[in-house]
Amino acid sequence: MRIFHLTPGTGNFHCGSCLRDNALIKALRARGHDAMMVPLYLPLVTDRESANPEIPVQVGGIALYLQQKMPWFRFMPRWLHRWLSQPDKLRFAARFMGMTSAKDLGEMTLGALEGETGRQWAEWKRLITWMKTEKPDVISLSNSLLMGLCPVIARDLGIPVVVSMQGEDAFLDTLVAPYRERAWTAMRENAQHVTRFIAPSRFYAGVMQDRLGVEAERMAVVMNGIDVSSFCIAEPDPNSPVIGYFARMIHGKGLTTLVDAFIEIVKRGRVNRVRLKVGGSMVGADAKYVRALQEKLRAAGCDRRVEWHPNLTFNDKVKFFRDLTVFSVPATYGEAFGLYLVEALASGVPVVQPDHGAFPELLELTHGGILCPPDDVLALAHSLETLLLDDYQREQLISRGMACARTEFTSAKMAEHFDEVLRDAAGRQ
Repeated sequence: MRIFHLTPGTGNFHCGSCLRDNALIKALRARGHDAMMVPLYLPLVTDRESANPEIPVQVGGIALYLQQKMPWFRFMPRWLHRWLSQPDKLRFAARFMGMTSAKDLGEMTLGALEGETGRQWAEWKRLITWMKTEKPDVISLSNSLLMGLCPVIARDLGIPVVVSMQGEDAFLDTLVAPYRERAWTAMRENAQHVTRFIAPSRFYAGVMQDRLGVEAERMAVVMNGIDVSSFCIAEPDPNSPVIGYFARMIHGKGLTTLVDAFIEIVKRGRVNRVRLKVGGSMVGADAKYVRALQEKLRAAGCDRRVEWHPNLTFNDKVKFFRDLTVFSVPATYGEAFGLYLVEALASGVPVVQPDHGAFPELLELTHGGILCPPDDVLALAHSLETLLLDDYQREQLISRGMACARTEFTSAKMAEHFDEVLRDAAGRQ
């Protein structure tokens, strides 16, 4: 089966969706499919070699932005569009991600979801034309924010469209009025042209089924997977335990809660020489927030116990997990999945997570961690401290969690289930 998987790139930092997509395409190829990952907006940044580095960005983020702000831009010569979509130009633009005004962010999101009725369509139409010439058997969208393409794909290409969902509701709900309401309306309209949806957890399947108003039979659950063989088994220093965090360095992922819990643990003095390692993606817009946390740690006398590791390579990420005793990303909202949990568990690191979103579902399956009340600094401090002091419980969680992650959350297993959905979608067309 010839599969085109459309994936928005970030240009300069890793994101969970890109890592999942890259692993998925490689695993689908291993199953015999002619699968291609097609980058959009900005160049892809993956922690391993890209599945198909030869394919350039098909719809450049700069041109899309100019098209949205200045509709006459579509009359500019084609060489200018190509020049603006060169990797170096796009990577330069990526430095300013997160600095767009709330109004611009809403306009761009809605513009993409409006499809051929929106201002961006002159750029997206080129992608449709290219796909017509390449003749894929199925189109797979990395996330539901690309659904503005679905009505035209269904009408002009006449092939199935499968849409993955990776937590887009949390983003859409942050848009300012009136873009938030209009974007959700466009999402529900576009959803009617999707053959099958794929959610990474039962929790998120239920959330998006309700919000998009789609039938249960069009919603499948395929949990994310990784190349588990690339992760080493953790060997933390027993005399200096380490609490780890590896996700985007933002408040929404619960980094503030974790820093406050760490300060509380240090203040109690029950865990000798405890340290905190913070890793993950960080863009320019995050720097002010991170500096404020570092100042908070300095004021509490804890700064020398904390290490910061932004934007690591894959090999450095593996080393990062190898040093951890416990792990926590106490997100403030209901995560659709949390790929970082699988990475931690596959590395033999037990986790402490808030009792919401997909976390209860994942820990019920893996038995690799414990839950605590969300957004509760003292509860998180108590749970982390208990796990650090209880060697027997920690070893039990490590054994069970690692065994499950390394068998049930592999990229091969993800591709196997994804393949089933693709074949079902092709049968429905």
